[in-house]
Amino acid sequence: MANLISLFRNAITSAALVLLAATGVATAQAPVKVVTSFSILADVAREIGKERVSIVSLVGPNGDAHAYQAKPADAKAVKEAGVVIVNGLGFDSFMIRLVKSSGTKATLVTASSGLKALENAEGGHHGHDHGHSHGKFDPHAWQSIEAMKLYTTNIRDGLAKADPAGAQDYARNAARYLAELEALKTELDKGFAAIPRDKRVIITNHDAFRYFGNEFGFTLAPVQGISTEGEPSAKDVARIIRAAKEKKARAIFIENMANPKIAEQIARETGARIGGTLFSDALSDEKGPAPTYIALMRHNAKVLVEALRE
Repeated sequence: MANLISLFRNAITSAALVLLAATGVATAQAPVKVVTSFSILADVAREIGKERVSIVSLVGPNGDAHAYQAKPADAKAVKEAGVVIVNGLGFDSFMIRLVKSSGTKATLVTASSGLKALENAEGGHHGHDHGHSHGKFDPHAWQSIEAMKLYTTNIRDGLAKADPAGAQDYARNAARYLAELEALKTELDKGFAAIPRDKRVIITNHDAFRYFGNEFGFTLAPVQGISTEGEPSAKDVARIIRAAKEKKARAIFIENMANPKIAEQIARETGARIGGTLFSDALSDEKGPAPTYIALMRHNAKVLVEALRE
């Protein structure tokens, strides 16, 4: 009889563990299954979750979330997740559709929740002549380190909600990461002192750096609007050429996801040089210069300082 009771208890325990793993909740055997919309969110979730999470990013390194088309495998990943992390502000609406269509029971974390977002300068459209509705707000808030601190706390709280047993681990990891972000902000502020205020002009492919500009005192002159969908029009390019000449821009910057030909054309017609590659909406792969969010911000700062300093 004792052996039968023991076998029954073991069977119940095994079934419970299988059920927890299937719903994405952490156990000793199975970490929390986390699905993020794009690579920058995946990196921050990894910093906070460490060994308690396994992470899938639907849009990978150097990928363009603006133009991403969800695949059937994405719906399966979202359905099986314990936590789904989105940026919000209209950036990754494909992910919201996946959450609804998949029927997932995952904890949904909107990383930008609570942010005082910048309004979309293009009046709710992607760009000047492209006509793709994007919403009222600029979604590229991760380009602000202060905003990324909010992202960190939102992701921390979402992971703790899905996995209460790991709450202390998530809090400890988030506190360490917040300290790293604060040190990064100080480092970048110090580095940008080498660039005169009137030379802090970023001309690039699309309008992804307004939060960055507000935080570090840069003026933005993007060829496209908030999104990278579609090609910029001749009107867009002519406008930026005029702006570059008026501001006596020293350099044109190419984004890691973009076709460099437009930037090269503007550089030829204005006499500005190509200042280097900036990472806007995605990390690089592991072999690139921006495999993490902190590395991305350091890389962008280095490129800007080298191109624009006296």
